[in-house]
Amino acid sequence: MLLLLQQTHPFTFAVQKFLAKIICICIKTFRMGSVSKLYLLVSLMACSVLLASAAGNFYQDMDITWGDGRGKILDNGQLLTLSLDKPSGSGFQSKNEYLFGKIDMQIKLVPGNSAGTVTAYYLSSQGPTHDEIDFEFLGNLSGDPYTLHTNVFSQGKGNREQQFHLWFDPTADFHTYSILWNPQRIIFSVDGTPIREFKNSESIGVPFPKSQPMRIYSSLWNADDWATRGGLVKTDWSHAPFTASYRNFNANACVATSSTASSCAAKSKASGNNAWFSQELDSTNQKRMRWVQKNYMIYNYCTDKKRFSQGMPPECATANLS
Repeated sequence: MLLLLQQTHPFTFAVQKFLAKIICICIKTFRMGSVSKLYLLVSLMACSVLLASAAGNFYQDMDITWGDGRGKILDNGQLLTLSLDKPSGSGFQSKNEYLFGKIDMQIKLVPGNSAGTVTAYYLSSQGPTHDEIDFEFLGNLSGDPYTLHTNVFSQGKGNREQQFHLWFDPTADFHTYSILWNPQRIIFSVDGTPIREFKNSESIGVPFPKSQPMRIYSSLWNADDWATRGGLVKTDWSHAPFTASYRNFNANACVATSSTASSCAAKSKASGNNAWFSQELDSTNQKRMRWVQKNYMIYNYCTDKKRFSQGMPPECATANLS
């Protein structure tokens, strides 16, 4: 019935979320004896899918959190822009927290001379033992390529950087940057092409993000002390304001609240629409990832023996450039 309503009535995403929450509340109030187990399973599946799988509207999905007007939501919620000038940058965060899922965002980066600027787009929890999954786009001089910086933090520990150049101009048009996060792996993708996989290696003592719900964050800020050529190239403020644009946000994910965080994994696993929960790279996508890493990777922490002179991180022993 819910699927039929979605197909035949022009409900907004906010209305869909409201209906889904009502269904969830109703499910919680039923006693197991009053409904069949089959009905309960179907209802839970509908609840998890509707709450978490829909194309986004920035008014409904995001809050602009800083920048004193430099962040803007436009086109009836279909476009979001962040700007940076000398006094300040800007940023936003998601209204929801997520525990596992597939997150997509189309971004068009700062054009021209973007040296010194950083456009960050990432998932993160809070606190000294936070988890984090990072895309950071490091600006450069006109004509030089952006550096795409990726990192994974678990229980407050990062130092798992991989950096890439891109095989296209990320300032000429929008491109899709995706994070797939499930209990077995994290996959970073660009326009559907996987560029990095970070596997769960808890069996050899490596912490993996799996218990802390995370929000989506993005910001545009000045980092000319390190971002471009190690800080040698400074931001040219004559080109300000610098602007990055966002559209087509989509979260096919488990929305975590204080009452549902512990059951997110179970709900996601039960839902037939959440293929991402057990998704892995098939042979074709493994080849595509190796092609990117061979041709466009410019730094991999797993090959930096000088940095880790006392011993490489344990996951590097089994990683295939991941």
